[in-house]
Amino acid sequence: MWGLGPTVAEPIGPVDGPLTALDAVRAVEAELGHVLDVGLCRARDVDPLFARDVAGRVTAFVRRGGKRLRTAFAWCGWRAAGGSGDATALLRTGVALELVQACALIHDDVMDGSPLRRGAPAVHVDLARMHRAARMTGPPEAFATSVAVLAGDLALVWADDLLAETALGSPCGPQLYREWRAMRGEMVAGQYRDIHAQAAGSSGVDEAVSIATLKSALYTVERPLALGASLAGADARTLEALRSAGRCAGLAFQLRDDLLGAFGNPDLTGKPAGDDLRTRKLTYLLAVGLRLAAASGDEEAADALGPHACARSDDTVERMRAALERTGAWTVVEAKIAELAATSLRHFAGASADPAVRREFAALVERASGVAPERTGEAA
Repeated sequence: MWGLGPTVAEPIGPVDGPLTALDAVRAVEAELGHVLDVGLCRARDVDPLFARDVAGRVTAFVRRGGKRLRTAFAWCGWRAAGGSGDATALLRTGVALELVQACALIHDDVMDGSPLRRGAPAVHVDLARMHRAARMTGPPEAFATSVAVLAGDLALVWADDLLAETALGSPCGPQLYREWRAMRGEMVAGQYRDIHAQAAGSSGVDEAVSIATLKSALYTVERPLALGASLAGADARTLEALRSAGRCAGLAFQLRDDLLGAFGNPDLTGKPAGDDLRTRKLTYLLAVGLRLAAASGDEEAADALGPHACARSDDTVERMRAALERTGAWTVVEAKIAELAATSLRHFAGASADPAVRREFAALVERASGVAPERTGEAA
């Protein structure tokens, strides 16, 4: 993991371009600590109780770590487009990406009812505990849901403020802002499609891919690559190559996350396993499992994976896992991840980045997808 833990730091001055993605992540961690300190101080000026209960939880959540993949991919986009010299705007864009990620996770946990995130209680769960400990009136869950929505909103406000300041100070600001504006809209659309598919009991493979693309692939890899490249004044050909590379890598990341969501070890992932199955979230894994069950005539698997009116028990979740393995869905998804990772590297090569940056990108794709570079084609 590249998350480096709690940091209190002075703001960055002009930075002579980080030499590696890891250097960029470390520099962003330092700037992130400063931005969070400033945000918390401003919140205290507004209202001490709000600062303690809401802003304090946002800063604690962001400082708790994360892969910082979006920052690293933004650096790859910047370098692939010829970025060099003062990297201040890039690093502040990386901080904004980490803050918008915090918004997405806090809200996602509320909507999914997830109890755990990054190895600790999710924000809404922690707020419910606070409500009970303080012997406040009313239902703890209703209070916690409302305040967690506000916490996610605050993270987004901080992200937007920082990105706007960065765009205003950059000669490439208009393109940077266009990418950011598109990314935010895609995230909301993807989240809605996810909720709608669950409510409608959807099962289609194409719909699952559309949701994964909108909800995760674009804002995890494609848009960070384009944001970084925009700051370097990338031309249309370079941007197109990076967008294609990012979309494939982002989908590979989401499909890996789907597998971990169904079969992963919570001690390693920091979040519960089986929640996607319990709520019957429309993932590519589930859609493929249903398609294979129908093709093979496996009625037991089709019944386990299909929509039901009743809540799914632990036994039902285990039946779903068994069906996904028996139909071969797991194997199909693993093969798709490898295919997407390989295609991503080929597209990235079209950006004409230097060999060192291509190797950095290949390493990031491996971290995101779980597929080693030698299995996806060597990035020369």
